Amino acid sequence: MVLLLQDLEELAAIAQQNGETLRRGTNFELEARLPRSVGEGNVRRISLRNGLKLQILNSKLRHPIKLERQHEGNFPLTAKFYLSGSSRIRTKGPALTNAKADYAEMSGCHYVYHLPEITETEDWSSDQWNHAVMIYAQADYFQTLSQSETPLAPALKRLLEGDTSQRFHQALGPISPAISQVLQQILKAPYQGMVQQLYLESKALELFALQFAQWSEMRPSESMRCLSKYESERLQMAKTILTRNISKPPTLSELAQQVELNEYRLKQGFQQVFGITPFGYVHHCRMQYAQHLLRNSNLTIAGVAARIGYRNPEAFSTAFRRKFAVSPKAYQLGKTVN
Repeated sequence: MVLLLQDLEELAAIAQQNGETLRRGTNFELEARLPRSVGEGNVRRISLRNGLKLQILNSKLRHPIKLERQHEGNFPLTAKFYLSGSSRIRTKGPALTNAKADYAEMSGCHYVYHLPEITETEDWSSDQWNHAVMIYAQADYFQTLSQSETPLAPALKRLLEGDTSQRFHQALGPISPAISQVLQQILKAPYQGMVQQLYLESKALELFALQFAQWSEMRPSESMRCLSKYESERLQMAKTILTRNISKPPTLSELAQQVELNEYRLKQGFQQVFGITPFGYVHHCRMQYAQHLLRNSNLTIAGVAARIGYRNPEAFSTAFRRKFAVSPKAYQLGKTVN
């Protein structure tokens, strides 16, 4: 079903009339729970200084929805970090600098975007938890900082210099260990009140700095070939097949045969739509599932490794540490890096 923001507000109002408690908070943090008719989980919105905002989404929908939003002209620069889940976005309006009008955001990856005056429809499924951290800042937040001799991506540089007509959605690939560590520090912020605000502000700015540096170091993207509706559907099918077979995924050749695309179009198209290679995607799904098993099962490290398709537990431990900057055992015991 297609929902507008006002539809969600109406559902929330009905839920409150029926006795559901959906909102609670302090003068700088608001927690909004989803109405039971929509799903479970919540959204935390934390206001920091000078318009800097932090939002943490952790929810699962009861039914798939298409959420349609009209972005205002003062849309903020947004950093987004997908810890689990995924969504598909379609936009209407002025063309984006570096993305097509139909793209995806996925688990284990991060993005930075500025999308003023665009109509956006986001497809959310109901078969997964969506856990994401977003940071919002108006472009003028950064204008007091010196930009001389600072290497920045051209679109970002023009925005920060005051050209708020810049529209872009930049996929920055897999979440690095450094970024993962900062995200864990945000999710487990150890302080209260003003000290917590200062702590979260410093971490939000650290994430922006890491993203700006990463984007500036990326090679200019090649012109993306327009995908046909058939190819887009085939690529979505390939993603579904890989998601369902992460412990024993098909080879690239086998996957290409199953979705009826040649290997080159499958590999290039998958990278274009999802911002990652097919088997890079398998790896991220494996690591996300490993996190779930470590937290919610009694399996040993070797058992988790075997469940997600690793024959060698040491190889799994190395991959997990490289991904999350913490060992599987420490993660299992709740001793994530603070």
